[in-house]
Amino acid sequence: MTIEFPEKLAFLFEPARYKIAYGGRGGAKSWGFGRALLILGAQRPLRVLCAREFQNSIAESAHALLAQQIDLLGLSRFYEIQEKRIYGTTGTEFIFKGLRHNVASVKSTEGVDVCWVEEARTVSKSSWDVLIPTIRKPGSEIWVSFNTELEGDETYQRFVKRPPTGAQVVKIGWEDNPWFPEVLRQEALDLKERDPIAYETVWGGNCKQVLDGAIYANEILAATRVGRFTKVHYDPSKPVHTFWDLGRADKTSIWFAQIVGFEFRLIDYYENRGHALTHYLDVLKARSEPEGEAPGYVYGEHWLPHDARNELLASERTIEQQMWAAGHNVRITPKLPVAAGIDAARQIFDRCWFDEDRCADGLQALRNYRYEVDPDTQRFSKTPLHDWASHGADAFRYFAVGIAEPREDAPPPSGPNDVYARRRRERHEPSGSGWST
Repeated sequence: MTIEFPEKLAFLFEPARYKIAYGGRGGAKSWGFGRALLILGAQRPLRVLCAREFQNSIAESAHALLAQQIDLLGLSRFYEIQEKRIYGTTGTEFIFKGLRHNVASVKSTEGVDVCWVEEARTVSKSSWDVLIPTIRKPGSEIWVSFNTELEGDETYQRFVKRPPTGAQVVKIGWEDNPWFPEVLRQEALDLKERDPIAYETVWGGNCKQVLDGAIYANEILAATRVGRFTKVHYDPSKPVHTFWDLGRADKTSIWFAQIVGFEFRLIDYYENRGHALTHYLDVLKARSEPEGEAPGYVYGEHWLPHDARNELLASERTIEQQMWAAGHNVRITPKLPVAAGIDAARQIFDRCWFDEDRCADGLQALRNYRYEVDPDTQRFSKTPLHDWASHGADAFRYFAVGIAEPREDAPPPSGPNDVYARRRRERHEPSGSGWST
């Protein structure tokens, strides 16, 4: 049997812990990876995990691509295509999972020979940190394919900018694709003539610093130039304030910030979904406990969005009331139009320093937070796109609004809150955030 295969992807048939293919549109990365796995799986038993950052259904996975390649390669006698899995006569098995918000399922996946992470550009730091130790069978491999976009993307930084020892890393473009159709070839050449800068990213596979339509494009470029995405240490002499965007079906996102002099230091970030408030209270508690010689966080105020006063989350008390009952000092972020909140974030951005490691997922959200495209004009509208990046960006917007609030003695709600307020007075602590420097 003669099978066409991109020469640049021949390394997929050689052993290596990490195999990385990146570049622009049309490089046949997914086709090549799928073909290689099917060929190898027809020769010997393999357990293959096909993963994406986001997968809400099997239709969003590589299942359909692999089914198509089985037919094109004439391998139907080797593979049985089921609704959610693919099995081979050699004992090979293909399974499909989403990484984000599916941590327990990913951790429980045992005996994986090859993990293929496709469309890996948006995979978060926390997802990689969970996935990589899970793929621990002797001789197991992690395959990564993606189109490049932002130089600051976690996947690009982790596997291209600073690749693991022994990783096979290949940049592949449409010129390397033996199946590249002529109609798309002309599209690529036309874009190169019309907009050579856009061509370099879309087809050339070269990174850009900010996305088209990125809401904080200028602010991110300025922060990058002066090195405000760096290592930011926790100052135990200053309180840590948190700023929340609440979600249940959607994500809950939390920024952890300190005020030191005239600087706003974003020292930590956390996000998750599908959990009750108790999960996030446990997160706060864990960060307040010493880790080795590092002291735990001492909290100041926790800023919640306005819906914390009416969102119950399977409790008779609001989230605000539950936070007070847990001993936390709570403030409600003023409700402002989204545009006003974005403006507030832009105004304080040049005073912000971000820990690039602990805030990696939050920074990825800020870099990818962008305006919607108007379907009629095909221009960027004034409405932010609601997607995976919007939750972390919303929490940052609440940070900007909350941190600008003047100090005031806001009486807490009745009940357990009075106890906390009394404790604060007994310790002679000032109320209010003390945002003024």
